[in-house]
Amino acid sequence: MKRQLIAVTALTALVFGMTSCSKKGKTKGLPDNGQLMGVAPSTKKSMGKPLGMVYIPPGTFHMGPSDEDMNYNFTARNKQVSINGFWMDATEITNNEYRQFAWWVRDSIAARAMSDNGGGAFLKIGVNGDTAVDWKKMKTVKYNDPKVVEKIAEKLMVGVSDRLNGRMELDPDKVIYHIEYFDLKEAAKIENKLPRQPRSKFIIRFDEKIYPDTLVWMRDWSYSYNDPMTRRYFAHPSFGNYPVVGVSWRQAMAFAHWRSHYLNSFLERNKYAVESDFRLPTEAEWEYAARGGRQQSMYPWGNYYLRNKKGCLLANFKPGRGNYPEDGGFYTVRADAYWPNDWGLYNMAGNVAEWTSSYYYEGAYNFQHDMNPDVRLNAKSDIYGPDGTLISKGDPPRMQRKVVRGGSWKDVAYYLQTGTRNYEYQDTAKSYVGFRCVIDLPAQTRR
Repeated sequence: MKRQLIAVTALTALVFGMTSCSKKGKTKGLPDNGQLMGVAPSTKKSMGKPLGMVYIPPGTFHMGPSDEDMNYNFTARNKQVSINGFWMDATEITNNEYRQFAWWVRDSIAARAMSDNGGGAFLKIGVNGDTAVDWKKMKTVKYNDPKVVEKIAEKLMVGVSDRLNGRMELDPDKVIYHIEYFDLKEAAKIENKLPRQPRSKFIIRFDEKIYPDTLVWMRDWSYSYNDPMTRRYFAHPSFGNYPVVGVSWRQAMAFAHWRSHYLNSFLERNKYAVESDFRLPTEAEWEYAARGGRQQSMYPWGNYYLRNKKGCLLANFKPGRGNYPEDGGFYTVRADAYWPNDWGLYNMAGNVAEWTSSYYYEGAYNFQHDMNPDVRLNAKSDIYGPDGTLISKGDPPRMQRKVVRGGSWKDVAYYLQTGTRNYEYQDTAKSYVGFRCVIDLPAQTRR
């Protein structure tokens, strides 16, 4: 399913507060009559339905296992919780969509490199007064031009000693995205109220290498021939609409940060109201969405079977004792394969497992709230220098576990159940873990 990230449709003009209009239709200011009239934060238009996303209505459900806990882990006790409404990607983020992010970062670095090396003015003053890339000029850049390659070689290309047959190639370690965001959760803690803490204490800044780790197809499977997937999965157009893999939790967070910046930059340029940020779903949001409104169902399509009445498998997983191609795909399949659940979400079971924003703690269900439950932990990662030496030691591995849900193409049916919990470490990338985004938008967006 080919989708472009940013498209604004069904624009709705929202006007708040009491205003009076002249005969020509021009809006006047509020009268100074000594009465409480109210002041709207903005009269700008609101964006419409986000492309490629579906609305998940608010509701209540029983979170946790809908069948016997076969492992007897007791890490997911059944609990009734309520979830607010949100928008969610209908499919997992695809290679094409993630490539838009990677190429945007590449072009941003190239624009600054060429401007610094006398290759033309590819920078301009942005909406907020900062230096921004002139994207119209960047569309004219030809990366197969030797003069262009020469100007960006130091910032983007592999070094001379790392070139194969002298060929200039993109260095994945140089495709770096800078992230800045305000940690509202930390700022809201009561111990940070008095004495008043400086705002800078809660601003998180870090750089992240965002190019997918294509070697996961070989690293995850010892004594197994998967070289073609390493070479082709992210690079070949045949896999463009397949879910992106080899992306860590931190890289998925970087994608959501960029997607928010990309959307809001468009909205500001066109004088629309700035919207909420894209993010990863919480564990509870993910399970609620996966169930599709079905209560106490083992799978997104219901109970109890993995085949329909015609005998067709309903997801991409590891059937039986390992008949991988029986379900129609040896590894992953298209992100829009199989039938969606009742809310229009594809592959909420199987294909690739999906990152959530939640911290994995075995006893989380025992104490988290029954309203939008979530457990978050901003764990610090190990930081290494260019030569591989450890610069800064991060938090213990136990604190770096993030919840993944849904099971994947290599998993047995147990992990496809909507209530099954699992985890991966936030800095790890796997050939069977992808993600999708959610965004909090007002209800009128559904019009």
